[in-house]
Formats: sequence, C-alpha cells, structure tokens
Amino acid sequence: MPDSEPIFLLLPSILSLILFFILIKRKQRRYGNIYKSNLFGEKTIVSADAGLNKFILQNEGRLFECSYPRSIGGILGKWSMLVLVGDMHRDMRIISLNFLSNARLRTHLLREVEKHTLLVLNTWKEKCIFSAQDEAKKFTFNLMAKNIMSMDPGHPETEQLKKEYVTFMKGVVSAPLNLPGTAYRKALQSRSTILKFIEKKMEVRIRKMKEGKENLEEDDLLEWVLKHSNLSTEQILDLILSLLFAGHETSSVAITLAIYFLPGCPLAIQQLR
Repeated sequence: MPDSEPIFLLLPSILSLILFFILIKRKQRRYGNIYKSNLFGEKTIVSADAGLNKFILQNEGRLFECSYPRSIGGILGKWSMLVLVGDMHRDMRIISLNFLSNARLRTHLLREVEKHTLLVLNTWKEKCIFSAQDEAKKFTFNLMAKNIMSMDPGHPETEQLKKEYVTFMKGVVSAPLNLPGTAYRKALQSRSTILKFIEKKMEVRIRKMKEGKENLEEDDLLEWVLKHSNLSTEQILDLILSLLFAGHETSSVAITLAIYFLPGCPLAIQQLR
C-alpha cells in the first residue's frame, strides 16, 4: 500500500461521514444544539450538546433507556442484544462474555485472529491498491463466522452467507419501507435466509449431540450456547445474528480507522513493530 495514497482507500466512508456532519451543522445553525427531527420514520430528539450527551450516557438505565428505531429492531429481531434492555439484555450479554473467557482468548481466539490476518495479507500483491475498509470487513466477517459457527473462509457456504449479510446490512439503516425493491424489503428477505441457514446448522449440531457424534473442532459460540444456555431457538437465532452484526461492524470500522490514522503516529507504528 503506497504511503501517499491512504486517503483514497477510505474516500467513500469519509465523504459520507463529512456529508453527515455538514447536515448536522446546518441543522445546528438553524435550530440550535438540541432539536426535533424525523429519523428512520420516527420522531427523534437530536442532541449536539456535549453536556446533555454526557448526562444521558451517565444515566442510561436510570433516567434514560437505550433503544433503536423500529426499523432496526424489525431487521435485527426482538431478541437481538442491540434491541433488548434490562435483565434479558444482561443475560444475553453474560452468555456472550462467558464464551469469550480469558482462557479462551489466550488459547484459541488470538490464534484465530493471527490465522485470519495472514490469510488476508497473503491475498495482497506488492504495490497494489486496495480498499482498507473492504479488507477489514472481509477479515472481521471471516473471523466472526469461524468463531460463531466454525465456517471456513472461502468455502461456498461462507461466501453465500457473506453475500446475504451484505444485503442485510444495506437495509439495517434504510428507510423502513417494506415495498418490493427497497433496501428494507431486501434486508428482511436476507434476514430470513440467514436465519434459516443458522437454524439448519443448529439442527445438525443438536442431532450430533443426541447421537454422541460431536465434532471437537466445532468449538464455537453455537455449540457453547446449545450446551450451556436455556435459550429458545428464536432467541439463539437472534443472538447469533446480532453478534455477527455487532462484532463485524464495530471491529471493521475500528481497523479501518486504525489504518487511516497510524501513518500520522510513527511512535504507534514503532510500538506495534
């Protein structure tokens, strides 16, 4: 990756981010730091006031309750960790954290991270130009798919799931118009396809467990949840989909931003080396 060209790798994301902040600034000049708007088809209070935002975050769960627009809840599912609040959210979170215990991080996950990192790096050609964001998304999706359902990168079923997931993602933050051809309708259809795929995996695992034919190599979240939780089928499906969504989106963005900002911090690069 040429040192002089990192900005072009992130241009689409940067432009969309700039346009978003331009819109916010225009609204601020017209209405002030706190104003009413309509986002995702719902009435919304938008705050660009640092003091108010800090107060809200510090009082989440007491004076304020975390929630998402109905369009997002409709796509992610009612049992998604991103939609749940209170005790049920806590229980789902504990299940996920117990799976990602310190022992597992040391003995399994870190090796998987290195393995998938090398797989991506080995596809790069010398002096080629590529999209850092696309490569980060490829890396995080393959890593999540492997640790959630033991799916190998490059396998036909993994690539098909990735294709459905991309369509699903495009509709998560779209206008909630359930009409033919809209991103929202396509996302709902992809969600249905993904859940059927996960459920089929579940049925195979459950049958193997009953027959005593468990595969020791399938040491993943799906296997762990089936053995150590009392969640219903619907809850497990929404949990896995929400973790795939949350882990992939947050990690890929963080990696992309790290690549973008690292050239401006030689000390950080030296420490990483």
